[in-house]
Amino acid sequence: MEIAHEEVVQQDWHPYVPASIPAPGYTLRETLEAIGMSQSKLASRTGLTLKHINQIIQGNAAISPGTAVALERATGVPASFWNNLESQYQDHKVRADEADELAASAEWIEKMPVSDLRKRGFVSATKRDPGRLLQELLTFFGVATIKAWDTSWDQPAAAFLQSGAYSIDPAAVAAWLRLGEIAAQEMEHEPFDRAKLRSLLPELRAMTVQDPSDFYPSLVDKLAHAGVCLVLVPDIAGTRASGATRFLSPARAVVQLSNRGKRNDKFWFALFHEIGHLLLHSKKETFMRFDDKEAGGKGARVEEEANKFAGELLIPVDAEPVLLAMKTPADAEALAAQLGIAPAIVAGRYQRETEQWSFGRTLFQRYEIGDSPEE
Repeated sequence: MEIAHEEVVQQDWHPYVPASIPAPGYTLRETLEAIGMSQSKLASRTGLTLKHINQIIQGNAAISPGTAVALERATGVPASFWNNLESQYQDHKVRADEADELAASAEWIEKMPVSDLRKRGFVSATKRDPGRLLQELLTFFGVATIKAWDTSWDQPAAAFLQSGAYSIDPAAVAAWLRLGEIAAQEMEHEPFDRAKLRSLLPELRAMTVQDPSDFYPSLVDKLAHAGVCLVLVPDIAGTRASGATRFLSPARAVVQLSNRGKRNDKFWFALFHEIGHLLLHSKKETFMRFDDKEAGGKGARVEEEANKFAGELLIPVDAEPVLLAMKTPADAEALAAQLGIAPAIVAGRYQRETEQWSFGRTLFQRYEIGDSPEE
């Protein structure tokens, strides 16, 4: 007779971990009720303060080996019992905290633009090594913990997303801002000087007719002498950011552009818009534009002021009637020559004012410039 043999499958052993373990103070409370002893009497018999006894019972204080011996003598329950209770409780607490941290870090990592940051050389770990990836991401953002990131980056980034018209990722916005911060920290600059920056405006405006290879190094240098670090940081998927302005310190201002669209008229308007914030508004605020539009909410007024500043700097109000009367791209070139600016700026303004988006297409240039950390 053939005997059938059951296949033996090796089982992985996992210790049983209960969902929750009460603090030892819960058992101490039950013990006192069982023997009819009050907390004050236990305090007098153990030499511990009533406050300390109450903290143990509430789960706010641990039972030390010395306290366990005192409880044994006062209640008759062995010290080893109290020590084991405390040990099991602390072990469970550590494991529960670790599980919470792992779950939180995995969820946090999923929000991060890891692929973009890896391409730019700021992280090398993959999601197969979440511990290392977590450390690299925290190091990139310059924070010690996820909680610190929430305070330093997530909450400020979310403040820009007050307009329901945008589908924007706060984590991507935070990463893009951090890339600009890193680039700016590597730049040499003089202390921020608002008067010096204002005096540069005619020179900067005149650069609009130049080629990027000619104007960009000079543009960066002149702004740095006024205490402004100009950084171009390519967009991260999910940000749709076109520009940002803030102060890293009272002496260091940062103008960060993504050059989305790469059209020369958009570059110059974005630059002067951000400079407008530096000249008109508080050093304590961070200002951002998304897809050449401003975030909604309470910042709408200051964004309109920056728009007005940039628009009137490039094309004065008294030139608007001539601009609106234009019929051909040649008219745009003539007005641009009169104003001393690039024809694309005139054509771009005409497009926005009239919604004739095909006007002067041949006048626009695509800029390929930048000093971003990935380059």
